[in-house]
Amino acid sequence: MSSQKVPVEIDGRRLALSNLDKVLYPEVGFTKAEVIDYYTRIAEVLLPHLTARPLTRKRYPDGVDGQFFFEKNAPSHTPKWVRQVTLPVPGSTMNREEINFVLAEERAALVWLANLAALELHVPQWKVGPRGAAKPSDLLVFDLDPGPPANVVDCTRVAQLVAEVLAADGLTGFPKTSGAKGMQVYVPIKPTSDEHTSGYARKLAEQLERAHPKSIVARMDKRLRGGKVFVDWSQNNAAKTTVAPYSLRAQDAPTVSTPLTWAEVEACDTPSDLRFLASDVLDRVAEDGDLFADLGASKRPTLPKAPTSP
Repeated sequence: MSSQKVPVEIDGRRLALSNLDKVLYPEVGFTKAEVIDYYTRIAEVLLPHLTARPLTRKRYPDGVDGQFFFEKNAPSHTPKWVRQVTLPVPGSTMNREEINFVLAEERAALVWLANLAALELHVPQWKVGPRGAAKPSDLLVFDLDPGPPANVVDCTRVAQLVAEVLAADGLTGFPKTSGAKGMQVYVPIKPTSDEHTSGYARKLAEQLERAHPKSIVARMDKRLRGGKVFVDWSQNNAAKTTVAPYSLRAQDAPTVSTPLTWAEVEACDTPSDLRFLASDVLDRVAEDGDLFADLGASKRPTLPKAPTSP
């Protein structure tokens, strides 16, 4: 493996890339160079979903079969042109009072992160302002996690139930795969507190569990999830993050957390129907653009205090 550094210029930013032939997905031979290529080419649709959102990276320096680590703090070698914000993190497991977060807001930043083998990019449901202060949540998210033998097909059925309740409240849900075993439904809303978003999401999840006790669970106890879909409402806590649209995932192959149409959700018959690799997603975007583009709409509905009963 060559350790020679390769100088590149991305939109006027100079970087040195290394170990480009290193295989990060051994089962399919997908290299770091291919990871960088993917993030370079997907940047146009990915960056709007990362801009102004503090970034948590999941790094795999030895590939997806090796050890990984979550990274929130900006490393000491972070380029000066990469935007950073310092935010308080009460209750941090690292005993820090604050963290200096990285924000990926330009294509060169994505290339820099990919060169560090930051395969997965996770963001919160809120943004920071121009001076770096945290703003209220502008997204609501439902993370649908299937407990075996349930799978993503079961998640699609639950996603449609979630969407029905949202529609009754004047809200629009946007579905995407997790890139792993489940999926998520996102909802753009007028900025509000995470207590409000968490409370609404929890009530909706609990209502669905009462209406469909054999297939849905809203409680955190993992022992209750077998054969059911867990509607995880807790991702709306301001301290939590969810994998970003178009992020790679550390699976056996370079799967992607992929925005979907509701027609695709309704038509899903097997897990393979909603399994998309990096090359698939690039083709989808070339043909259909960003299916999540409307998440950034300027006119957003107000989130009710409680959901309509299913």
